[in-house]
Amino acid sequence: MKLNPIYIKRFIFILGLWPILSIGIDILQNNLGANPIEFIERHFGKWTLIFLCLTLSMTPLRSITMISQWILYRRMLGLFVFLYESIHLLCYIWLDYHFAWLDIKNDIIKHLYVLVGFLAWLLLLPLAFTSSDRMMRRLKVNWKRLHRLSYVIAILGVLHFIWLVKKDLTEPLIYAVIVSILLILRLNIFNRKKINH
Repeated sequence: MKLNPIYIKRFIFILGLWPILSIGIDILQNNLGANPIEFIERHFGKWTLIFLCLTLSMTPLRSITMISQWILYRRMLGLFVFLYESIHLLCYIWLDYHFAWLDIKNDIIKHLYVLVGFLAWLLLLPLAFTSSDRMMRRLKVNWKRLHRLSYVIAILGVLHFIWLVKKDLTEPLIYAVIVSILLILRLNIFNRKKINH
């Protein structure tokens, strides 16, 4: 029996809210560790990467499984990427620096990991604002070109995580491997399309 995509989208939406619910539980249980601000920031940063990897995996899954339905969930997953990256950035601006814009500017200039993280969010903006069917129709072929920025964003996100972590690089390197595999799969898909044409 084939599942109705509408129900699957609703299920994905509910699951997509888990990072907010889980951090709420941690706050209520006072389970934020010795540095609560860093805990909250990293929580949303990691979930941004998780949803980014899930978003990027939809096209390869479609090609591997020959099931086109995967693409129906890519937009929602991508919007969760933007949501959690925005919350991650807001935590940095608000909780870390209390909207002290001069200090934030100096931190961006001083630390490369902050700069690439901020660039990733800036690149996400046009993708989020052009995610609707209306914008897809308006931009036509340029919509696909624009949304290939998601791979640049993924690379920047991984670099942000690697440069942020000072000791144990295991976790950021796992994301680096996953993103690399998705990029390789994507390149193979492009090459296959060129050969077929």
